[in-house]
Amino acid sequence: MSAPAEPTARDRRRWAQYLVDERAEARVYRELAARRDGEEREILTALADAEGRHEAHWLNLLGGEPARLPRPAAGTVLLGWMARRFGSIFVLALAQNAEARSPYESEPFATPTMAADEKIHHEVVRGLAARGRRRLSGTFRAAVFGANDGLVSNLALVMGIGATGVAPQFVLFSGIAGLLAGALSMGAGEFVSVRSQRELLAATEPNDYADESLPHLDLDANELALVYRTRGMPQDQALARARLVVTAAQEGGAAHGAPLDPPTDHELIGGAWSAALSSFLFFASGAIIPVLPWIFGLSGPVAVVTALLLVGVALMATGAMVGLLSGGPPLRRALRQLAIGFGAAAVTYVLGWIFGVSVG
Repeated sequence: MSAPAEPTARDRRRWAQYLVDERAEARVYRELAARRDGEEREILTALADAEGRHEAHWLNLLGGEPARLPRPAAGTVLLGWMARRFGSIFVLALAQNAEARSPYESEPFATPTMAADEKIHHEVVRGLAARGRRRLSGTFRAAVFGANDGLVSNLALVMGIGATGVAPQFVLFSGIAGLLAGALSMGAGEFVSVRSQRELLAATEPNDYADESLPHLDLDANELALVYRTRGMPQDQALARARLVVTAAQEGGAAHGAPLDPPTDHELIGGAWSAALSSFLFFASGAIIPVLPWIFGLSGPVAVVTALLLVGVALMATGAMVGLLSGGPPLRRALRQLAIGFGAAAVTYVLGWIFGVSVG
């Protein structure tokens, strides 16, 4: 897109906004880089330098430092605050979303290189965020979703029981029973799930079971090539690899080459016991929230409204967290989680009310 011949005052105000936003984004990347080392520090520092080049472009168009500058965008300010205090995967996820919203592609005074840079920055930040997500074990996953399940299921339970018109003590006992039943079920299910995943990985990973037999194989007629073919290697390459490995083994070489399939990192899945305990505790921490009004002696509509308010805040928090981890819009995910939780509670409340009326 070609730039207009004469920039207007509105254009200059927009350039000034771009200038402060680029400076703020560069500070975010430097704050994140200060909390990392090695390759990730280098990558984040390079991103900050790139934002500095964009800053220089707008500064040049403005003819120098303006006397007055606007405030950076609120989202960028929030990113900077979080980067200084946390420097976590959540900041990278937010930065990923911010890079995806760059206006440079439709900005007539931005160069094509700048627009391309922003798209590449989005992919770079996505890659860094993906590293962080991979480092989050099954324990963390069980924690987030366990708490969310506890919130929704126990809210639906106490709403349905409360709508029947029973005594507050019965609602309280039902909520506690639902908490224990759900937490035990979640913990047991998570234990079985993680243990099964680890056993599956152990069964499918290459091992050294047959290594001691390699020196005794026939160089020209052996089944080692079949092993490599079952792992996806073409026939010619499998035969050549088999001859190489057998020759090395017969000559007394200790190394037979790296495994065809890289070993799987079991830590990405997490431990079965830690995942089960985490799932139990976080389900319980979520499930206790809908019961709090009855624990503190409230009853009737006051208890119902209080439970809805407490659970609503918690649902939006877990929804926003899932949105951050998945790279999606946090507010949209939070509202979606709120709608799902309240929808389930509304269904059970109506059913409980109908049941209470019919029995009464």
